[in-house]
Amino acid sequence: MPYTPDPDAPAPGDPAAGGDRAPRDPAAAGSAPEDPRVTVVVASMNRRDELLESLGRHRAPVVLVDNGSTDGTAAAVRSAHPHVEVVELPRNVGAAARTIGVRRAATPYVAFADDDSWWGEGSLRTAADALATHPTAALVNASVLVGTGERRDPFCDVLAGSPLHGTDRLPGRRVLGFIACAAMVRRDAFLAVGGFDDVVRFPGEEERVAWDLTAAGWDLAYLPDAVVHHHPSPRRHSPDARVRAITRSALLSAVLRLPWPDVAARWRGAVVGGDEALRLGARDALRDLPRALRHRRVLPPQVLADLDLLAREDELTEDRRGGH
Repeated sequence: MPYTPDPDAPAPGDPAAGGDRAPRDPAAAGSAPEDPRVTVVVASMNRRDELLESLGRHRAPVVLVDNGSTDGTAAAVRSAHPHVEVVELPRNVGAAARTIGVRRAATPYVAFADDDSWWGEGSLRTAADALATHPTAALVNASVLVGTGERRDPFCDVLAGSPLHGTDRLPGRRVLGFIACAAMVRRDAFLAVGGFDDVVRFPGEEERVAWDLTAAGWDLAYLPDAVVHHHPSPRRHSPDARVRAITRSALLSAVLRLPWPDVAARWRGAVVGGDEALRLGARDALRDLPRALRHRRVLPPQVLADLDLLAREDELTEDRRGGH
């Protein structure tokens, strides 16, 4: 059925959309936060050592949502970082854990971080200021510097080159995608579109959220002046496993929001023209296909037009590179 906005969602540009909840007591974090408008939400599972190191780098109150870890994560965090609010889940719900954390936050803005990432000094304030002074923006995405060499994440270049119209009303390029660990959201707008869900799960969870925020009339912007440091954990999926998981997410996102011809094209690309990892991702998606169908609503024409523009830009970029 066609997309219909949540009738209870705050209107873009409405000052109340930022939330009117009182921020957490700055003393609860042991020292004054960088910006009292911001809470950091971290989701983690079985990465205790990386988490214990990164939690000390956050300059804001932190809500940690533990996705059913079996390595003693929750107890270790409570011992080493007693000011962190720990939410223990009985099982792994993927990126939906972040949504649970956002509901626990009492600030108008929420910055996401992974267990191996953190926001650079001054960046939480920079992102919060951008949201506060641009009332149509529901999300800003910071630049991501990877590893000790601080290599710029290639996806930042994609965001920086976004061809979407509407940048004149924003603090940076208007975009239709983001990196979860480098995003700050307007809490109430994020929750009004459902946040990250337990159908798409992880990774690739950003796509549907970006689409739904835009469909609800909000803007997303790339904010290069804010910086997130990401030191990838050595405990990660293999490349093939990651392709498989991202394929699953992309196919389910398509079923949730895209017109049927576009859904068919994504599935055909994975099943017919893809390698083994893509086909396995499609097989995995079949298990949650009934749930995706129950929550299906097609995006409005203006968002589909944005997606078409981005697709054409991708094709032109490939042509410039000689198809490689």
